[in-house]
Amino acid sequence: MRERILLFSILIALWTFLYVFQYHVNTIWGLVILLCFMALYGVYTSLALQHKKRKLKKQPIEINEGYKPFISIMIPAHNEESVIIHTVENIQKLDYPKFEIILIDDRSEDNTLSVIKTLSEKYENVKYLTRERDAFPGKSAVLNDGFPLCYGDAVLIFDADATVEPDFLNKIVPNLEPDDVGAVQARKVIRNHETNILTKCQNNEYTLDTYLQVGRDAVKGAVELRGNGELIKREALVDINGWNNYTITDDLDMATRLHIKGWDIRYCLDAVVYEEGVKYLVPLFRQRRRWLEGTIRRYLEYFFEAIFSKKMSLRAKLDMVVYITEFIMPLWFLFEIIIRTFKLLTQRGDLVIHNEIMSSAILSFAVAYGFFIAIRYSLRRYDNMKRWEAFVQASYTAIYMLIIWFPMVLYICGKILFLKKDMRWGKTTHGLIKEEEENIEQLQSQEKDLHEV
Repeated sequence: MRERILLFSILIALWTFLYVFQYHVNTIWGLVILLCFMALYGVYTSLALQHKKRKLKKQPIEINEGYKPFISIMIPAHNEESVIIHTVENIQKLDYPKFEIILIDDRSEDNTLSVIKTLSEKYENVKYLTRERDAFPGKSAVLNDGFPLCYGDAVLIFDADATVEPDFLNKIVPNLEPDDVGAVQARKVIRNHETNILTKCQNNEYTLDTYLQVGRDAVKGAVELRGNGELIKREALVDINGWNNYTITDDLDMATRLHIKGWDIRYCLDAVVYEEGVKYLVPLFRQRRRWLEGTIRRYLEYFFEAIFSKKMSLRAKLDMVVYITEFIMPLWFLFEIIIRTFKLLTQRGDLVIHNEIMSSAILSFAVAYGFFIAIRYSLRRYDNMKRWEAFVQASYTAIYMLIIWFPMVLYICGKILFLKKDMRWGKTTHGLIKEEEENIEQLQSQEKDLHEV
């Protein structure tokens, strides 16, 4: 109810502002100012990053080789029999002295439980937990149930389809050492990005997120956790009482609560976790719906706590406010279109109205171009993509993001206002890459048999 009231108040305030000032001031300038504010903040983070690099070049950070905390790796698994063996075997190759793996069977209906039992018998550092059928749903509840089994000084969360390089922990762990750091997020990459245009767009979206997270880290802003590849200090987990069972995005909710409590979150560009991208449109919409709903609900739930927190840094507060504007912008555009259409229908032939509509159209293209520039820059910088390839991929990825995110913001706002909150997860299906590899091997085997015949 609190989220609904706050969102309703925001919408009423925005509508009133636009409707009243449409007849006195061209509110398109308000949107221009909003976009300029976001652009200036982007420039600020870029300059801060360049300053950080120059500083590190002159005085590199000395890594404490003696800092090797015991790490508990938790992997929730719901119907993950097709990928969990590969994931555990991949993690066992980590070049790190002290870690354990806790596998949590979350009410699976396939052979996941049998598989993880076998893994626990095979490896001494693997433990498992089985959740009952009537257990509270959601990833947060799974992690809360698994946390008492953890002996580590820090907890690392992996999805059941995660793969990493052997030096992953050696790269990410040193970032956790400072007393004020509560968590570190690794870079996420889609490993099957060449499958189709959807997986390419998702990987490009992740690369854009890398650019944004690196910038937020440079200004010590409100860096966010991303679920897969997040390393959290035990002390910080205890301080915020673990995960929030009543959120559908455990990572974003935890990141916000850590910031409110004064904990810093760092982003580790060098530590990379690979995961599967979604191949089909409907599952992708379900996944993004959950992410976006959790994001907006998180801002609504913790907005006042964050603003009035005495422990949260001013930089983190400002950074959070800047990113909230991402969700105000689609609503602003919608209200602009409704009001201008109404004025056009009631004041036909008015040249001023036509000019205002043209201004809105031009500004829409400017927003799309801004997405394009940011994505292209990210692909060039972090994926080392050639100019023309980066141009092409940034073009269709910008369109993809506008199609996915803008309508989704409007849908989620409507859902929060008029529908009851639910805990539907829209779980991402894993194991598609393995399935494809097996199909290819089967076809190759059939072709070989035919040649022999």
